[in-house]
Amino acid sequence: MAKSTKPTMEIFSITANTILIRPWQESDRPFLRTLFLHARREAWPWLDGSDWQLEDFDAVTRDEVIWVATQNGHRLGFASVWTNDNFLHNLFVDPQYQSMGVGHELLEHVQKTFTSTGSLKCLVKNARAIAFYQRHGWHIEATGDSPDGEYYLMHYRLE
Repeated sequence: MAKSTKPTMEIFSITANTILIRPWQESDRPFLRTLFLHARREAWPWLDGSDWQLEDFDAVTRDEVIWVATQNGHRLGFASVWTNDNFLHNLFVDPQYQSMGVGHELLEHVQKTFTSTGSLKCLVKNARAIAFYQRHGWHIEATGDSPDGEYYLMHYRLE
């Protein structure tokens, strides 16, 4: 039997580096402060962010459970939840890592922590975020007004 002279092709499996979601640590604070400041400016360009400061992160996440998305030791984003109400208060991804599954992983993790219907408020002008939440099973329930403009109250029902 003649030996094949066809070149052999080896197939290598390449595994994408996993995005890990972990509880926040105090050592995350400087990075998350900076991320929160810059990501809001990127996400909400129609708002005047001239008064925003790094310490805003501390105020808006006080008494909330905070989850941090990391990959290879790099912080990529965070979510904060008011657990008593299953209320997703913040979900921000570093702009350079958006559309890479980070927000998806954070949201999936948060949804698994809900004990009943989850809720969030999303500014009506933030069409990209509204579409993101709707793709993940969130539904607009009502509208309201805030100092930053009109918002949608959205719900996520546990199955």
